[in-house]
Amino acid sequence: MADHLIEKLKEAGVKSVATEGQPQCDWVLVDAGDVVVHLFRPEVREFYKLEKLWGPDAAIAALAASA
Repeated sequence: MADHLIEKLKEAGVKSVATEGQPQCDWVLVDAGDVVVHLFRPEVREFYKLEKLWGPDAAIAALAASA
C-alpha cells in the first residue's frame, strides 16, 4: 500500500516523498510535505487506539485534565 501511494504521489507531481517504517511494515509513515499518511497493520492500529486521541471522549478528558 505504501509503495502504491508513493508511486501515485510522484505521478501527481509531489517532488519530495519521505517514508519511515517500511522495512518492518508495522507502521509506515509517508511524508509528502503538506500531507502525512500513517499506514498500520490492523493489530498495530488496535494496540495504539489512535481514534481515542481524536474522538469526543478525548476532548472531554483533555478538558478535565486541564481543570
